[in-house]
Formats: sequence, structure tokens, C-alpha cells
Amino acid sequence: MIDSHCHIDLEVFDNDRDSVLKNAFEVGIKRLLVLGLSNRQFTKLLALKQHYEQIDIALGLHPYFLKLQDESQTQIMLNEFSRLASVYQNQYIAFGETGLDSSLALDMAYQKKILRFQLNLASIYNKPVILHHRKSHNHLIRLLKEQKYRGGGILHAFSGSYHEAKTYIDMGFLLGVGGTITYSRASKTRDTIAKLPLDKLVIETDSPDMPLSGFQGQRNQPSQLRLVADTLAQLKKISSQEVEQQTTLNYLTLFGLSVN
Repeated sequence: MIDSHCHIDLEVFDNDRDSVLKNAFEVGIKRLLVLGLSNRQFTKLLALKQHYEQIDIALGLHPYFLKLQDESQTQIMLNEFSRLASVYQNQYIAFGETGLDSSLALDMAYQKKILRFQLNLASIYNKPVILHHRKSHNHLIRLLKEQKYRGGGILHAFSGSYHEAKTYIDMGFLLGVGGTITYSRASKTRDTIAKLPLDKLVIETDSPDMPLSGFQGQRNQPSQLRLVADTLAQLKKISSQEVEQQTTLNYLTLFGLSVN
């Protein structure tokens, strides 16, 4: 079982990170993907990867952590990102978390510029991308088609229609399934996920965010992944073991990792 999306590097885990990860490993989690958010934060990811062999990392510029800058400042940021991409290309397995978010005050044109830059590097270095979306499916799908991006990746925390899901799948993406499906009120997403082929899905916690139903207001953590797997199994009317095995294989195949 693999947590395909978490942020175990954040400060909220600084006091008990070792015990949180120990709990995750004890419930059967074999690997975790910790996402990049900014240039400065990537150093912490490198240290985490060095300390825990079960951790995979990604290099990304998340829209939440961007601010609108003038052209020269933006270029400095992108130059540093390019340097990190080159120097550490054997350390990270994906670009992301990146994407588009219409709920932010940040100019959408600027978000698209930063996303395009990361997609171009993903193509150069032949690595998948992990995409964030919020009220932005139309923008995101249009941009991916305009870029002719074919490198695949994961659409993180998918929520949307069956048509949108199929569009991403047809473009080579897996869909990330997280705590949203544990809420009965999320009927649209639950119905969509139930119809999708299991070999196009991965499971995730987005720790410390996206708390599961019954755990609202609490810090999410990777050990909760089993509840996501169990809920997905119920929705698809299959065993939890089948969910765990197939989603693990989907992750390993996407990133070209060996099956242990």
C-alpha cells in the first residue's frame, strides 16, 4: 500500500514525524510520495529521502506558495528551479505539486506560466507530474492539450465528473483518491470513482490536510490510508486487498519503480 500524496515534511509533523511514519509502516504502507511546494522547501525533502528509504520525493512549485512577482524575480525563481531539476534529477521521481487553483487571488495567467514551465521540464527530464486542481478543470485540461503534454502523472485529489475523469485518463493520468470519498455527501465524486477502472487509480491522504469523515478538525496522517483503501473497496464492491495490490502496482508502474 502506497500513500501517493502527502506532506509529511511540514512543520506540523516536526515534533512527532518519526512516530507518525512508524505508525504508517506498521499498518502496511510501503512507500510515501512527499510533494514539492517551493524551491526553498526542497532541501528538507532531500534530507527526508536520505533518512527514510521508503520516501519518494517530487520537485514542484505549488500555486498556494507562489506570489505574483515581476519578470526578473520570476526568472530568478525559475532559474533556481531549473538548477534543482538538473542537479538532483536522480533524487526526485516527479514534478509537482503543481497545477491551477481558481480559488486563489493569484492571477490565473501567472499560474499558467509557472505550470507550463514545470510541464516543459517534466518533458525534458521524462518524469510524470502531480497536478493540483481546484475549480479549474477547464483551464487545466485546455492547457494540457495546448502543451501537448504526454508524460503522464497523477491528478491529485480528484473530484469531478465522469467525463472529466475520462479526459484525464485518456491523456495518460492516474487519478488520486483520498479522504473525500469517505464522506457520504460527496456523492458525485463517489459515484464517479466507483465507475472508473481500478488500474487508473492511486490512493492518497494529502496529510496533514483532507481529514477523513469522522476525523474532521484533526491532523490527517498517512496511517489513515487504510481507511481510504477500505472505502474505495466498498464503493467498487471488491476486497481491500485487491485495492491495495492494484493501486500499489499502478504507482510503481507510473514511476518505473521495481515491484518488491
